[in-house]
Amino acid sequence: MAGRELLIDEMVKAFELPDSNPNLCSIFVGARGTGKTALLTYLGYRAQQEGWIVADTTASRGMLDDILQRIGDTASHLLSTDYSRKLTGIGVASIASVSWENNVASGNWRTKMNAIFSQLEETETGVVITVDEIDGDLPEVVELVTTYQHFVREGKKVALLMAGLPYKVSALLSGKSTSFLRRAARHDLGAIPDYEVYEAFRLTIEDAGKAIDNDALDLACEAIGGFPFMFQLVGYRSWNASRRDETITVDHVQNGIQVARMEFEDRVLSATCSELSKGDMAFLKAMNREGQTLRDEIVKRTGKKSSWVSTYKKRLLEAGVIDEPVAGKFVFALPGAAEYLQEKR
Repeated sequence: MAGRELLIDEMVKAFELPDSNPNLCSIFVGARGTGKTALLTYLGYRAQQEGWIVADTTASRGMLDDILQRIGDTASHLLSTDYSRKLTGIGVASIASVSWENNVASGNWRTKMNAIFSQLEETETGVVITVDEIDGDLPEVVELVTTYQHFVREGKKVALLMAGLPYKVSALLSGKSTSFLRRAARHDLGAIPDYEVYEAFRLTIEDAGKAIDNDALDLACEAIGGFPFMFQLVGYRSWNASRRDETITVDHVQNGIQVARMEFEDRVLSATCSELSKGDMAFLKAMNREGQTLRDEIVKRTGKKSSWVSTYKKRLLEAGVIDEPVAGKFVFALPGAAEYLQEKR
């Protein structure tokens, strides 16, 4: 959670004082490896500490039923055994038994959730739903979003936290039936500042009983480039390389970086590039390996018109592959992407 402290504090305040807090409907946006899943998991944990019932799921077929099952498991101590009899007329001993299946088979998803809310309201307990890897093309995601709007209008104590790739989020927000989400709080998960990486890397190692040389720490931070997943990979592999040594040295970190980069290429860069078009790749290969690339340089190297550059710039920004820190100047958003693309020529 390095570099995310202010965001986490903001979200926890929403759990503590939920009345009309805009962060109760939040979308976390970022490229692969920016820590979206880890952040959702941690926020769910913090919400539980504040007394909320949490249902974690991933956008996929069956996700609405999965949310009901997760709530049933987590809130079984708050949902009475009469709950299922009210809906099915079948006497049971436990809500987690076959009767729960009979229960969730009655009515649509909104009706089932409202039956749960009616009991949780007796203890003023709220529900936090977290959805990872959102996809606007999935009908159940659309149903969740549209139904959540009704929950809010009806005054239910509920929160919806979602995470996804930039272009997936853009597609979801552009849907007619999901326009409600355009008013959701959007949190873009970019790079972590170097000083945050430096401090968190050092403290993590020291808390675990080791030390790290300053030169080794500088080398690790440079390789991480503010990217959360690289932070995890470089730290884990450097630690393993040190084995039983009490201090992590430059040699340990160099070994760790070498393995981490191969993992990052395989798990992030390869997966990201496989989703890009020929035009996307042409734009990326026209960029400078280091520093910023001017818009005119892309036009000259590709031989394309300015309108072509605008089209693919927008696509790559939405995919989280490039950034535009200054208008007309582009940089790679993923560490090691320039070198990876160079090898793919």
